[in-house]
Amino acid sequence: MTDKKQSKTIISSVPAVDGVTDDVQDEAESGAESELRQVFAPLQSHGERLDRTLAEMVPEFSRSYLQQLIVAGDVQINGVVQVKSSARVKAGDALHIELRPTPQSQAFKPEPMDLNVVFEDDFLRVINKPAGLVVHPAPGNWSGTLLNGLLARDTRACLLPRAGIVHRLDKDTSGLMVVARQRQTMDLLVEMIAARRVSRQYIALAHGAWRGPRMQHASFPVGRDPRNRLRMAVVDLERNSGRTAATDIALLESSADYCLVQCKLHTGRTHQIRVHMSALGHALVSDVLYGGPLAGGLQRQALHACRLAFEHPVTGADLSFYVSPPNDLLRAITHLGLIYNPKIQTQ
Repeated sequence: MTDKKQSKTIISSVPAVDGVTDDVQDEAESGAESELRQVFAPLQSHGERLDRTLAEMVPEFSRSYLQQLIVAGDVQINGVVQVKSSARVKAGDALHIELRPTPQSQAFKPEPMDLNVVFEDDFLRVINKPAGLVVHPAPGNWSGTLLNGLLARDTRACLLPRAGIVHRLDKDTSGLMVVARQRQTMDLLVEMIAARRVSRQYIALAHGAWRGPRMQHASFPVGRDPRNRLRMAVVDLERNSGRTAATDIALLESSADYCLVQCKLHTGRTHQIRVHMSALGHALVSDVLYGGPLAGGLQRQALHACRLAFEHPVTGADLSFYVSPPNDLLRAITHLGLIYNPKIQTQ
């Protein structure tokens, strides 16, 4: 390290707890004390880009912030300063990096909380997330998230990217999530989700009498709404950035003004079900962001992840879980004149 670097104190030589996505504002706080950290590139990082390796090894900082540090000359490989994010690393390389605290990095601390654990073994955990619980720290929600709770519950979570979280639910969506407890399991679960080998089904209460076939397949690309950056929208991929998205939607019950449906995800885009239902003319009840007025006394979007099924990535056992919608959603369904029968399985 240079004389400048040697004047700092090495606080940690192992990766700290995890961060969130590159979308997070992560400028360093001016005047904050910096930290010199040394990590060693693991076998699975052999041949990978420097910025990607650092994002895995120093996960409480976003990849975009780490790229800025590389360009600024604050990163070394085996004592040699690197200024290109595309530099390749080898297994066992010593990576030195000078870090400065950011709101993002300071957020990922253990916070004890009651978590409704549906299933748990040495490899993974299935959680029933309540509405109102944010999954990852982000601007406006730097504490009190599911990630903070996982760090407090399991000491091994700090060694995993995103504390083992492999998929998300919106803050005001309730229901089932699977979380990894070790790195191999996490990698396998990510692959399974990408390969559509994890079945995720939701209950949604929506505005409007159901129109058309009882079973519908929504295949509309989803991207950032070019007219409102705070929401997503169905987009034309030839004109706007976005990704393909597919949802199977099955009618459970309908009245003159509302419908109750079951949705099965084939992809996991941000706000996918909410966007697809709105595009079909059935905005979710109390989903004001996507045109669904408040109704039934519900103060959050009427969406619940009720079923989760997959083959255990390690043991091979068939796992299937169901949790009933929480009381606020059940009351809204009844108040609006519909009946939810958990025994009905349409897909």
